[in-house]
Amino acid sequence: MKNSAPDNVRPAAGPPQGGAAPSGGSSARAAAERGGALPPMPVWRQYYVLTKPRVVQLIVFCALIGAVLAVPGVPSWAQAGRIVVASLGVWLVAAAAAAFNCLIEKTIDVNMKRTAWRPTARGQLSDWQALLFSAGLCILGSVILLVWINPLTMWLTFATFVGYAIVYTVILKPLTPQNIVIGGASGAMPPVLGWAAMTDHVGPEALMLFLIIFIWTPPHFWALALYRVEDYRKSGLPMLPVTHGNAFTRLQVLLYTLILLAACLLPYLYGMSGHLYLAAAVLLNAGFIAYAFRLWRQYSDALARKTFRFSIIHLSLLFAALLVDHYV
Repeated sequence: MKNSAPDNVRPAAGPPQGGAAPSGGSSARAAAERGGALPPMPVWRQYYVLTKPRVVQLIVFCALIGAVLAVPGVPSWAQAGRIVVASLGVWLVAAAAAAFNCLIEKTIDVNMKRTAWRPTARGQLSDWQALLFSAGLCILGSVILLVWINPLTMWLTFATFVGYAIVYTVILKPLTPQNIVIGGASGAMPPVLGWAAMTDHVGPEALMLFLIIFIWTPPHFWALALYRVEDYRKSGLPMLPVTHGNAFTRLQVLLYTLILLAACLLPYLYGMSGHLYLAAAVLLNAGFIAYAFRLWRQYSDALARKTFRFSIIHLSLLFAALLVDHYV
């Protein structure tokens, strides 16, 4: 095996890049990446960026797909309205979890270029402001789901909030390098929430979608952690590249992408989807595996960034293929 430099030698960095930081504060994020002075941010945008819009958009998209797939054929107007209301409720609770994460990790964020621009890390928003904002979003979203959707969806969504904001952020992330593996369960819940919103139960189809995201999460985040390893080491977080080294993490990324391929075939094997989805799943996973294999063979920060970016494209297009296949 052709390997990279030893784990204690930092590979040459690629061009600066902002990772997965949310939109709405791009100029502040860019300044933080360069190590320059951070520009002022309007108050409304300070609250907006606490919700990690890009991350939440992907969460709501996956929940939306779960909801649509739970409906045989084209949704009626009533069902479409229900999907919109459920998506709103999930968005609010997911945004609340993101804001709470920013509050808890503000002392960590200030030491990381990728997150130093966040309002909580900069001290622009007080702890009470962030906490009340998070609580308000969580309560509003939970009420919407309880009153207009069903109790099951509300409780599952609230459990997801607790799983991410408390179990992952407060307990697992600073404790174990397997934080993203265990904590990834909360991030894999959106399609289950969408399915439950439309059916008032959790079927095997929803669990297969959960499994796909659950297995996708570790290679996605570890690709990010590989090229942000110095930030994580500085912040004291036990991410896998910090505790087990670069080479071991790259091997884990490759192994997880191989397992992910098997998981992505389940909807087709179960009869939930057809040949269009199968073709998309094979092609997208072949791309992810190819990136992971190249990363394993010869590491560079630039390639880790590309792998991280492709992982987002992979999941988005995979769920889009599920949606299109549902109607053809």
